[in-house]
Amino acid sequence: MNRPPDGVSDQELHAFLDGELSPRRRLAVEARLAADPALAARLREYRLLGERLHARYDTVLTEPVSMPPYSRRRFRPMLAQAAALALLVLVAGALGWQLKARSGEPQEFAELVQPAAFAHRVYATDRHYPVEIPAVDRDSLDRWVSQRMHTELRAPDLSGQGLKLIGGRLLPSTNRMAAQFMYEDVNGNRLTIYIRRITDFPGVANFRYREQERLHLFYWIDQSMGYAVVGEQPATQLIAVANAVHHAMRIGEKQ
Repeated sequence: MNRPPDGVSDQELHAFLDGELSPRRRLAVEARLAADPALAARLREYRLLGERLHARYDTVLTEPVSMPPYSRRRFRPMLAQAAALALLVLVAGALGWQLKARSGEPQEFAELVQPAAFAHRVYATDRHYPVEIPAVDRDSLDRWVSQRMHTELRAPDLSGQGLKLIGGRLLPSTNRMAAQFMYEDVNGNRLTIYIRRITDFPGVANFRYREQERLHLFYWIDQSMGYAVVGEQPATQLIAVANAVHHAMRIGEKQ
């Protein structure tokens, strides 16, 4: 990990707040915080930001989705959801703050974050065969991934976020299959959605944010399914996409 001149990176400050540092590194960071008022102020700013984000957004993320039949295909966010998302967009871009989930990092990182980032690097840069089933055969794509993943999956409509579906594919992921849907904006920038089942994880987790070199990832776990939105687009854009994907997937489960 590359560290700034003060010896503590922003990523380490987030890990410090989340209780994810090793005991030895935590002691080192605490010593640095005690000796550096500016660093301590930055930590307080992140902590306050986190409290505000969770107070404003967590109830929106976990509230049940209730849609009349005629509007399920074209979901429009509720006003409360839009207001909460606006707050996230404003602060996430400014500080790159990670949203804390109620789970341990190692399992999520190994089963979801790393393979999602790797799959994006391999296929999003492929200009000849980026997908196995193209978007023109979308119904077949949805049926195929649903059958192989043993759960109902549909490629979300992200036209409202300025993204066009290219297609998708199945991927091996440790001991389970994973699905990848790929999208492209008007400038040719690609974004992927990676989905796989996470072992031994009950309940619902909130959004988390990570960076992998130039890639930005928002990921979460809903029941036993893990989702990751991956791209080089700014985090402020990806959180809006992640929010749209989250609701589209939950609506799809109810259809």
